[in-house]
Amino acid sequence: MEILLMVLVLLLLIGVSNVIQRFVPFIPVPLVQIALGIAAAFLPGLHHVPLNPELFMVLFIAPLLFNDGKITPRDELWKLRTYILLLALGLVFATVLLAGPFIQWLIPAIPLSAAFALAAILSPTDAVAVGSIAGRIKLPKKIMRLLEGEALMNDASGLVAFNFAIAATVTGYFSLPEAIGSFLVIALGGLIIGAVLGFAVVWLRLFLRRLGIEDVTLHMLIIILTPFIIYIAAEECHVSGILAVVAAGVVHAIERDRVESASVRLRIVSDSTWSVILFSLNGLVFLLLGLEIPGVVSKIWEDPAYRNGQVIGYIFLITAVLMILRFLVVWARDRQLRSTVITALSGVRGALTLAAAFSIPMVLADGSPFPERDLILFICAGVILLTLISASIFLPLLARKSEDAGEHAENRAEIERNARIRVLDAGLRTVREETNEENKQEGAELIGEYTRRLQQTRFEGTADLGQAWRAMVGVRLEALKAERGVGERWLREERVTPQIAAYFRASLNRIELVLTNRVKIKLLFMLAWSSVRRLLKGKNRIPSVITPADPQWGSYKELKLEAIQTAIGKLKELQTEENRDAVLTVLADYRAMALQYQNNKRRSGSRRHMSLQRKELELKAIQSERNEIQTMYEQGDIDRHFAGKLRLDVNYREASLFESQEGH
Repeated sequence: MEILLMVLVLLLLIGVSNVIQRFVPFIPVPLVQIALGIAAAFLPGLHHVPLNPELFMVLFIAPLLFNDGKITPRDELWKLRTYILLLALGLVFATVLLAGPFIQWLIPAIPLSAAFALAAILSPTDAVAVGSIAGRIKLPKKIMRLLEGEALMNDASGLVAFNFAIAATVTGYFSLPEAIGSFLVIALGGLIIGAVLGFAVVWLRLFLRRLGIEDVTLHMLIIILTPFIIYIAAEECHVSGILAVVAAGVVHAIERDRVESASVRLRIVSDSTWSVILFSLNGLVFLLLGLEIPGVVSKIWEDPAYRNGQVIGYIFLITAVLMILRFLVVWARDRQLRSTVITALSGVRGALTLAAAFSIPMVLADGSPFPERDLILFICAGVILLTLISASIFLPLLARKSEDAGEHAENRAEIERNARIRVLDAGLRTVREETNEENKQEGAELIGEYTRRLQQTRFEGTADLGQAWRAMVGVRLEALKAERGVGERWLREERVTPQIAAYFRASLNRIELVLTNRVKIKLLFMLAWSSVRRLLKGKNRIPSVITPADPQWGSYKELKLEAIQTAIGKLKELQTEENRDAVLTVLADYRAMALQYQNNKRRSGSRRHMSLQRKELELKAIQSERNEIQTMYEQGDIDRHFAGKLRLDVNYREASLFESQEGH
């Protein structure tokens, strides 16, 4: 019961942290969550479970890295492969070999092998923390991809180096050739096992689908269990579980389209479920870090053997050395001062560092206490906090000046316009994939709406807006001309009454006036129309509106459907490369209109009654839009502020959708 209470409190604090961050957006969520974790550590009655490093790796690191492997663009990582390996391997080992002796010189009480271990666990960066900061300040895309690729690899290299250093400290034995050979076996073995098991999971899901087992819940359960099972299996084989889950994530990304394209529902459920899981795990990582910090700090702070000012100085000096080493390695490759400084400051340390520190044994092989274990834990906690705070303060200042960050208004407008287009495209794809015989009309209506919004967004804020609008108006006027010809022919052939033909012409005239915006002509037309209606009162009166309940509805419906089909044919003849977008927009409108008349339905404004099929279809599209927003945010394509604006737009449309159902 106590553990359950602790979990519930932590989950509540995750929500609280995001609410707080709304009021203080300049403070990254990880720092807010660490602060809340520290505060929670002092809550009376809250059961505190000591951090178990092995459980932490399985429960938190495995699924987070599995997801990173799935969503990180492989083509961009491949282009940066040399740079990523330089940071994930070269920088890690350089940090161990150079920072280790410095730590031992700075703190003689720490043996050299233990100093190597401390340098090793301080070498991996935390992608979760830097991702949160990057989402708020919009790091340049190249740097963000580099940091993501580095974080996928350097956890494994850092932990391997740490384990060898700890083993050397405990046993007093170390062999460099043996260490290099073991590293290659552990790293390559992890990648191979992860890839093989990843393909096995994909094959299993394909096999189940061939058997007709399309249960979304079952498939989702398999996906959720995948990173945990693969990590445990790799560790049981004494290879890197971290690299195994990364490799499995990449395999799932490769196979994702082929496996899930046939089940849009599974993709939507998968994205939604993972978003909740990742949101919770990311928050718990930093809350747990905050929970551990008071205990780590108090042991050193209250120990008279240590001078508090001196140990704080250790933290600043060690952090400075880590930053300088990172700067020099990046500078040797990049040679651009601003991007080098940004990359160096982005090397934020996180909960993995502290979790590894907690795995340091209490005693050596001879039974003596591990040298300066508490001080090592204190330094790790201090470096984590200092790198997070320094990145939060200085990265926004540097990124704001970066040319790659899109600081010019026109560049930002282009980025935001492209993001809106991607969101709408995601919704449109879902509508098309989910449309079937039962919701055919609703699907056509939604496709028409999305197409019009896409057309408007593509030219929004550009010099081509007027030209695009004129193109659409020209195309629509040609379609109206084709409709008008059908009405005149039906009147000559006496297939409709003069009253229906007059109403048909009047409806086309109204559309033409709205499109061309001829205000004076419109005013004259309205006056003339009023006069004609007064003269035609009686049996020859032009109807003010025709509904499915009207006796003349059948004739008008047949006329309108033939006019629509004629207009569609005319539009197809008019389509060229230059006017393709305009023609497609108008075509979508006409097709939706045809389905409405075929089902005896007329538009009745934005609050028209919607069927359950329409509501379900639009909700799926809205969820796909949310997923696309989250993907863009995680990939660094948009910042936190603009992602929030996009989510507000989606939330508003969802609220309007539910509101339109009220009273029906």
